[in-house]
Amino acid sequence: MKTVLMTAFEPFGGETINPSWEAVRSFDGKEIAGARIVVRQLPVVFATCGKVLTQALDEIQPDRVLCVGQAGGRVDITVERVAINVDDARIPDNEQQQPIDQPIVMDGPAAYFSTLPIKAMVAALREVGVPASVSQTAGTFTCNHVMYSLLHWLKTTNSPARGGFIHIPYMPEQAVNHPGVASMATASVILALETSLQVMLSTENDIRVVGGSTH
Repeated sequence: MKTVLMTAFEPFGGETINPSWEAVRSFDGKEIAGARIVVRQLPVVFATCGKVLTQALDEIQPDRVLCVGQAGGRVDITVERVAINVDDARIPDNEQQQPIDQPIVMDGPAAYFSTLPIKAMVAALREVGVPASVSQTAGTFTCNHVMYSLLHWLKTTNSPARGGFIHIPYMPEQAVNHPGVASMATASVILALETSLQVMLSTENDIRVVGGSTH
C-alpha cells in the first residue's frame, strides 16, 4: 500500500487556530485511493520546521507528500508551483525569530518546482465546486521554507516520491477578526484536500515539467 505524508502547521501570528491543521488532522490514518495517510504537525519556527519535516520523510519514506499551510487574505485554494531559497520574514516566527534575506540551504538551487500535477489538481477542485488556482509564490515565511525543504529532500535523496504545497484561506472563525478578508469553511477545505489526494495518487507517469509548468 502506498503512503501519503500530509503536514500542516500550528497556529501563529496571534491566531488561536491554524486552518491547515484543523483540516489536515482529520486525514490521519485514513485510506484514500488505495493509500494510507500519515499526518504530522509542523512548528511555525524557521529553525526547526524543515528538520521536523525531513525527519518525518526519513521515517515514513512516503510515495506522495502534501504540505498545507495558512495564507490569510487569499480567496481560494492555491496550489503552489515554486519554492525559493530564501527566508524573509514579515513577522517573527513562534520563537520570535525573524530572518531577513537568508538562504534556506546554503549554496542550494535558487528554486524548486512542485512535482505534483498542479494544474490537474486545480481543475479537479473547480469541478467539485471549490475555488482554486495555481499560485506562483509560496511567500518567504515558513510555508515556503517547508516546501523548499521538501523538494530539496526529494532531489538530494533521489526519492521517487512526488510532493508539493497547498495554501488555504482563513477559516470563518478567524475571518470574523479580520473584516473584509476572505475565508473558507473547513468542510470545503477537506473536500479540496481529499480531491487533491485522489488526483495525486491517480497520476503515475504523466507529470511533465515544461518551462516551469507542471501538468
